[in-house]
Amino acid sequence: MSRIGRTPIPIAQGVDVEILEDKIKVKGPKGSLEQYYDAKYVSVEKEDNNIVVKTKGEFKTAKAMHGLYRSLIFNAVEGVSNGFAKTLQIEGVGYKAAVSGKKLTLTLGFSHDVVYNVPDGVNVEVDKKGVEIVVSGIDKQLVGLVASQIRAFKPPEPYKGKGIRYKDEYVRRKMGKAATK
Repeated sequence: MSRIGRTPIPIAQGVDVEILEDKIKVKGPKGSLEQYYDAKYVSVEKEDNNIVVKTKGEFKTAKAMHGLYRSLIFNAVEGVSNGFAKTLQIEGVGYKAAVSGKKLTLTLGFSHDVVYNVPDGVNVEVDKKGVEIVVSGIDKQLVGLVASQIRAFKPPEPYKGKGIRYKDEYVRRKMGKAATK
C-alpha cells in the first residue's frame, strides 16, 4: 500500500468538497476544481474533516493509482485554498518580458518578439524590470505546463547562461573555446 496514498487529506477551512461517483468537486476561496478518478481502482470517502483514498482490491494497477489520485486530489484542495505559483527569470542583455491583458510578449534576441497567449485559469505577472515572470493559478498542472511552455521559447544555454530559467534552477556552465590554444 502506498505511503502517500494512506495519508489523509485535510480539508482547509472554507473549502467545500463534494464526492461523486467518479469525480470530486472542490470549491474554495480562490475558485473551484474538478478531479476525476477511476472508481474501478480506488474509492474516495470523507471522514471527519479529511478525505481518505482507499484501494479496491490488490491489483498492481490499483496500488499504482492509489498514491496518484491522492496527490491529484490533494493538489486540488491545496489549489483552491492557497493556489500555486512558479517564478521564471530571464537572463541576457536586451531580454525582457511584458504582459498586456492575456498576452505575454517576450523579447529574446530573435528577429521578432514572441507572443504567448495565456490560457484561462492562469495569471502571468511581470516585474517592472521585465526580467521576472510569475505564473500563478489554482490548477498545479496548468501552472507547471504554462511555465514550461514559456521556458521552452529560450532555455538557458550553458556558455553564457542566457535564456529563461526557473528561479532556483542551476545551469551547469561550460568553459567554451578559450580553454584551448
